Amino acid sequence: QVQLVESGGGLVQAGGSLRLSCAASGSIFSIDVMTWYRQTPGKQRELVASITSGDVTRYADSAKGRFTISRDNTKNTAWLQMNSLKPEDTAVYYCYAMGRTSGYNRFSEWGQGTQVTVSS
Repeated sequence: QVQLVESGGGLVQAGGSLRLSCAASGSIFSIDVMTWYRQTPGKQRELVASITSGDVTRYADSAKGRFTISRDNTKNTAWLQMNSLKPEDTAVYYCYAMGRTSGYNRFSEWGQGTQVTVSS
């Protein structure tokens, strides 16, 4: 069993910053990719940023230059540093991880989500 727990969301004014955390726990052998998605009511969940175990990163165009994803493989944790936040960044942010358990079975899990609200 693998669980993901996000934290760090909240209310911030436009132009401000937040740092989201995603901690994975359980019978983890390795995590190949950790990804942040976000979703607003009535819209599909969209990829914000992802990072591989080798620190290869990928960003949505809306996140480039403002958001930075990072991870610590020894702690099975990823972070999303969000700067210069805009009201349109308001969403529930979800962490998603894919990897292998200690029994070497593949897993893919979602976190419960954390609300980010940016006021204008």
